[in-house]
Amino acid sequence: MCLGIAEPTKGNVLSDDDVVLTRVEDRVAVVTLNRPSARNALNRAVRRRLPAVINELETRDDVDVIVLTGADPAFCAGVDLKEFGSGEVSASGEGFADMGEREEGRLPWRGALPPRTKLLIGAINGVAVTGGFELALACDFLVASDRARFADTHARVGVMPGWGLTVLLPQRIGVGRAKEMSVTGNFIDAPTALAWGLVNHVIPHDDLVPFCVQLGRDSVSIDQRAVRRMLQTYDEVTATTVDAAWDIEDRVSRAWEGGGFDPAEIEARRRGVLERGREQIGRG
Repeated sequence: MCLGIAEPTKGNVLSDDDVVLTRVEDRVAVVTLNRPSARNALNRAVRRRLPAVINELETRDDVDVIVLTGADPAFCAGVDLKEFGSGEVSASGEGFADMGEREEGRLPWRGALPPRTKLLIGAINGVAVTGGFELALACDFLVASDRARFADTHARVGVMPGWGLTVLLPQRIGVGRAKEMSVTGNFIDAPTALAWGLVNHVIPHDDLVPFCVQLGRDSVSIDQRAVRRMLQTYDEVTATTVDAAWDIEDRVSRAWEGGGFDPAEIEARRRGVLERGREQIGRG
């Protein structure tokens, strides 16, 4: 598949490649779920193609940041229950939580997406429901359009989460609010998601992807070794106890410093930080 600039396709007949579109510019890749007539529901084709695209971008030398969004009007309505209801998928032995190929009967990785080292920003342009909500939670952080809505309807459908919702959602909004979402199936709107800490920003709809791309460019302007080590450290410390997390950060910091520093490079970066700070404060 060519990973150049691509636009969402209208209509119902899509090849497997067309269901996930990618464009790359200035080292930022924008990945778009492209089944708008089905609210970007995760059918078999998307569940196979999306992990493959993430893996491709992870290996590309011209990509440092990934932005994940959906073709309007939705981000993702979750697993395509119509496909499961047809009997075709269930007859194949696939489960609701299958994303990519199983290995010895087990899911190939934890969560909705394969492991990666590059920053992944979720640009939530519409509804993110159940499996689509879990897909959003697989991102490092989220930015919402003013049209975004979130809901966990696993229990209402009669299935259990398999992509980490009961782990990742409480980390974002706390256990009490996570339980409320799961046992009611109620939607929350973008302002509520912001107040609860689920999303970092709420942006006018038409500005959503450009805003996320600019955040990506901000990250690209940093030494990517440092960015990826920082992301890895966050993942490591949130997967353990608070006491162990302190030890992890101390170990990482000392190992990083053990490589030595170039004083001239540090001074140049210090000046760059100061200048950037002056510009941002001035804009404020």
